[in-house]
Amino acid sequence: MRLLTTLLAVAASGLFADSPPAGFTSLFNGKDLAGWHGYNPHAVTKLSGEKKEAALKKMRDEFPQHWTVKDGEIVNPGTGAYATTDKEYGDIELVLEYNMAPKGDSGVYLRACPQVQIWDPTDEKAFKHGAQLGSGALWNNSPGKPGKDPLVLADKPAGEWNTMRILMVGSRVSIWLNGKQTVDHAILENYYDRKAAIPAKGPICLQTHGAQIKWRNIAVREIGGAEANRILASHGNKGFNSIFDGKDLSDWRGALDEYEIIDGAIFCKPKKGGNLYYKEDLKDFSVRTEIKIPVGGNNGFCIRFPGKGNTAYVGMCELQVLDDNYDKVKGKLDPRQVHGSAYGMVAAQRGYQREIGEWNFQETTVVGSTIKVELNGYVILDADLSKVDMTTVMGKSAHPGKDNTHGYFGFAGHSDPVGFRNLSLKVIESK
Repeated sequence: MRLLTTLLAVAASGLFADSPPAGFTSLFNGKDLAGWHGYNPHAVTKLSGEKKEAALKKMRDEFPQHWTVKDGEIVNPGTGAYATTDKEYGDIELVLEYNMAPKGDSGVYLRACPQVQIWDPTDEKAFKHGAQLGSGALWNNSPGKPGKDPLVLADKPAGEWNTMRILMVGSRVSIWLNGKQTVDHAILENYYDRKAAIPAKGPICLQTHGAQIKWRNIAVREIGGAEANRILASHGNKGFNSIFDGKDLSDWRGALDEYEIIDGAIFCKPKKGGNLYYKEDLKDFSVRTEIKIPVGGNNGFCIRFPGKGNTAYVGMCELQVLDDNYDKVKGKLDPRQVHGSAYGMVAAQRGYQREIGEWNFQETTVVGSTIKVELNGYVILDADLSKVDMTTVMGKSAHPGKDNTHGYFGFAGHSDPVGFRNLSLKVIESK
C-alpha cells in the first residue's frame, strides 16, 4: 500500500517523467517518442515473410503521423497503429496515467497481448460488451474466466486523468485503477492461441481505437526471479502446509542416502538419485516448490508413485524436471520429455524457465485423472491422462500406473544435482 500511495503521489505531482519512483524507469521523456514505434499485433498475426516485413515497416513509418507529444503528454486522435515500446519485457510493474475522450475505447497490451481494457463506462452503446462495469480488466479473457470483468467500477469520468498500476508475473496479472484493485492475480489468456500461454517476453502497447486518448507518467520496473517467486507464493496459498523443514528428511522415504540438504534445499547427489518420496499416500493434491536446475539437469516428480519401481511407468506419471536447453547439451528430445511433461505421454509448453542458477516456482495439481502444471506463472501443462491414446505414446511403452488413484509424491533422481526448496502440500478433498 505504501508503494502504491507513493506512485499516486508522484504521478499527481506532474514531475513523474523527470523523476520516476525509485526502481522505476521512465518510458516517456515528456519531449518526444524516443523508445516507441508503431505496431498493431492484430494486423500481422496471419502474415509472414515479405508481407509481414512490409506491414511492420509501414506501421513504423506512419507512426509519427498519428502519435505526437504536446505539453508533456503523448497524444493520439484515435488512429494508426499502437504506440509500442522498442524494448520487450517479462515480469514487470507498470504505472501510467491516461485521459480518454468521452465514449472512447482503448487499452494496454501486455507483451503485445490484448488487453487491459480502457473505455467509457457511461457509453450506452458499449453496454452490450460490459462497458458499464468499468475499465482495468482483461476484457479479452474468455467469458466467465477470472479477470474478464473488473472487481469494482473505479473509472474517473471521461476527460479526466486516470492512474493505472499493473503487476505482471508470468501470465498472472493484478491491476489497480485509481487506487482500487480491479483484477487480482488472474491469468492473461493468449488471445491468439487459447491453448498456449502468453509469450515470456514482449512489448508494451498503448492502444488507439477511434477516440482521442492522452498518456503521461509512464514508467516500468522489471521484476527479478526471486521477487516473482515471492509474489506467486503469496497468492492462493490457503490450505498449503510445509512438507520439508529445510533441516532433515525425517518425513521422507525411499532413497534417503541419494539426496542431501544444502542451504535449506533438497538436492539430488551427483551421480546418485533414486526415488525420494514424502511419507503420505495421497489422492488429489497440489504441491508448490521452487526448483533449481543445473545445465543439462534432469530429475522428475513422482506422481502417485506406489513406492517401488520406475515412477515413469508404475506411477501415474513422472512429471519431467529438465533443463529447457537439455537437447543442446545432451541430445535430442521428444516433446513429451521437456520440463513439465507427463513423461512420454503429454508434452508441456516450453520456454518458461528462469536462467540457469535461478530458482523456478512451480505448482502442480493432481485431481482424478488430470494433472496441471503452472511454472513461473504460466500454465504449461493441463492434461487428462485418461484421454491419452496409449498406442501413440513415446516408444509405445506400457504405463500400467497411469490410472493410479493414489500414491506418493516425490523426486525421481536421475543423478543430476537438481534442487528443491520451499515445499508445501495441499490435500484436495473429494467433492
